[in-house]
Amino acid sequence: MGTVISLLNHKGGVGKTTSVINIGAGLVQLGKRALLIDLDPQANLTLSMGIPRQPSTIYEAIRGESDLEPYEAKPGLHVVGSTLNLSGAEMELINEAGRELILRELLDPVRDAYDFIFIDCPPSLGLLTLNALTASDLVYIPMQTEFLALQGLTKIKQVIDKVKFRLNRQLEIGGVLATMYDQRKVLNRDVVDTINKYFGPLVFNTMIRDTVALAEAPAQRKDIFAYNPASAGAEDYMNLCREILNRIENGVAVAPAAGAQER
Repeated sequence: MGTVISLLNHKGGVGKTTSVINIGAGLVQLGKRALLIDLDPQANLTLSMGIPRQPSTIYEAIRGESDLEPYEAKPGLHVVGSTLNLSGAEMELINEAGRELILRELLDPVRDAYDFIFIDCPPSLGLLTLNALTASDLVYIPMQTEFLALQGLTKIKQVIDKVKFRLNRQLEIGGVLATMYDQRKVLNRDVVDTINKYFGPLVFNTMIRDTVALAEAPAQRKDIFAYNPASAGAEDYMNLCREILNRIENGVAVAPAAGAQER
């Protein structure tokens, strides 16, 4: 049964979508099968991968109008695309019984077909994100190595803890990923030190460097490995994929951070 992982941060522009795409693509290169779910109404993942408009997107599936219908982006890598219509889903489902469980029920029939399912969460903590967390085994938190990215860490952890207590007992924080890192900047190094103090062993050893290729790849509708496999971005995401596999296979650092300080 595939491991379901949500990438969550209620701050936008921290590298969630970039990470979902390139972790998925990297794991496929390592021989795994991956499904990517674009749960963001902005549909950046769908656009970045050049997925054509499908008759059935995650919006239709959540409304109960269809099952999940993954699109094959490349062999071993499938995508369930999104649409701007998804922005109205929270209001449309407000009176739906068991609305927090919709995505989990949609994923159940397809989990065995994949080694990993990654969910690109919207930059909010509403019903869509709640559905993602209820359906997930693990949460990865991408964090830009800037001061403002540190704000709201306690809120993210509180939401995860509440979902774990009330809806999904197996949910754990599986990793924290530093993104857009430039080792020449003192601020970036200081932020990484703070993240390490807050989350301890949950922080991935691999940091994603701030590279031009990672910004250019979506414009070409490609993942970093297809766009520029020799780039620092491709190197970083491949190292991250190997670290993810090692953590999951060995059960390393998949518990909520102990003694996290209030912020």
